[in-house]
Amino acid sequence: MFNTYQTIELKQHKSGTAYVIMNRPDVHNAFNALMIEELTDAFNKLNEEKSIQVIVLKANGKSFSAGADINWMKSMAQATEAVNKADSEKLAALMRTINFNAKATVAMIQGLALGGGVGLACCCDLVVAEEGAKFGLTEAKLGLVPAVISPYVIDAIGTRKARRYFQTAEIFNAAQAKAIGIVSEVVVAEEMTQWVEQQLTLMAATGPNAKEISKKLVMSVVGRTLPQQKKIDEYTTQVIAAVRVSAEGQKGLNAFLNKEKINW
Repeated sequence: MFNTYQTIELKQHKSGTAYVIMNRPDVHNAFNALMIEELTDAFNKLNEEKSIQVIVLKANGKSFSAGADINWMKSMAQATEAVNKADSEKLAALMRTINFNAKATVAMIQGLALGGGVGLACCCDLVVAEEGAKFGLTEAKLGLVPAVISPYVIDAIGTRKARRYFQTAEIFNAAQAKAIGIVSEVVVAEEMTQWVEQQLTLMAATGPNAKEISKKLVMSVVGRTLPQQKKIDEYTTQVIAAVRVSAEGQKGLNAFLNKEKINW
């Protein structure tokens, strides 16, 4: 049923739960084009699989996801605005696929969740983080903006907090991530699996159709459906493409890639 993946692992349990596991631990599960493609493919296929009721997103290694892969960033820093737009549309499709997935989704976060890693978390229905996890919407440090993930982050934390964290790019802990709405629960590392299993038990006792309709209900009531999200993605991908090739974006990216201090 499923492809053989290079950057992720996919495990299906008889309980109706599928585990999507990011598997680039040597780079803290940073995104590259292939990982984005494979995550999108996996979530799309699971969305159509009737035997699956819940998808758990987790990661091998020390970190959930440190955001964009440095080699991927290098290639985008040198690319045209049009190429950056096309590239960003793929990330937008991934976030959209997870956020609007018919299945219940749970994220398990350890170590770092930065940039797009925060975006992934905000696209899931429930998020558990270990006490030592660190979070950050750090794009502004590079002269960039968290454009593509912004709809989902703003859903999670609200407009006022987004205005703060998008501009300060500060790193914050798991307790703060819970306080602002990114994380559902914070536990010691040894209890993460137990917490997820408790949620799976609760969801196993609810109707599959009821879970799916409940997600659609929430999104419809707050006023953003899948077709509307596609229109928003057209805007956000254009924003990040333009920022990446701007003078400030180029200055920030090149300084970061060359390990130079940025003097704003």
